[in-house]
Amino acid sequence: MITFRDVSKIYHVGGEEVRALDHACMQIEQGEFVGIVGPSGSGKSTLMNIIGCLDVADEGEYILDGQSIEQYSERELARIRNHKIGFIFQNFNLIQKMSAEENVELPLIYQGVSSAERKRRVKEALERVELGKRSRHKPSELSGGQQQRVAIARALVTEPSLFLADEPTGNLDSRTGEEIMRLFHELHDQGNTIVLITHDEKIAQQAERRIAIFDGHVREVAE
Repeated sequence: MITFRDVSKIYHVGGEEVRALDHACMQIEQGEFVGIVGPSGSGKSTLMNIIGCLDVADEGEYILDGQSIEQYSERELARIRNHKIGFIFQNFNLIQKMSAEENVELPLIYQGVSSAERKRRVKEALERVELGKRSRHKPSELSGGQQQRVAIARALVTEPSLFLADEPTGNLDSRTGEEIMRLFHELHDQGNTIVLITHDEKIAQQAERRIAIFDGHVREVAE
């Protein structure tokens, strides 16, 4: 599903060259649950942005579903981001003025899904994350764990083939973090591909496979 071949991302800071990714090579198969673990500043965010087609590599090749990213048009990349990838962020990225169901519905509006279909899918997604009874609540009326569940429902509702989670437990207490991880395991058991990016080794160990990143270098972690 995902192949990196000598992928590098280079930034120029104060006249110095900084390699956020340095000839990174990795492969992720469909249906895998992979944890990418590394400290702050290791290149995790850059890696996530490239996987999620939010940024492009300066060197090397990123192959998604058997096709090099360079061969996709901007319109096709936008479609991949909107349909294929479910993004889940540390800070939830919910719109504060909108209710839970309105936040979950938003990507379906962008996709042009009919009103009746949107309503059905939003209800189903919120029930899957056990928030059916809080659908009218705004983010400020929900706990951190509930807000992350809304964010997961928003990712779920587009029926993506890849969930890309960036520090999804980073702003949560340990008990709530465990609940969110149980939800990821359920999604994986249902056949979804999950790439979870974290600085927390204990969280990464819950994945089926681990990839470590440090100073832009990527390597497989042996069990």
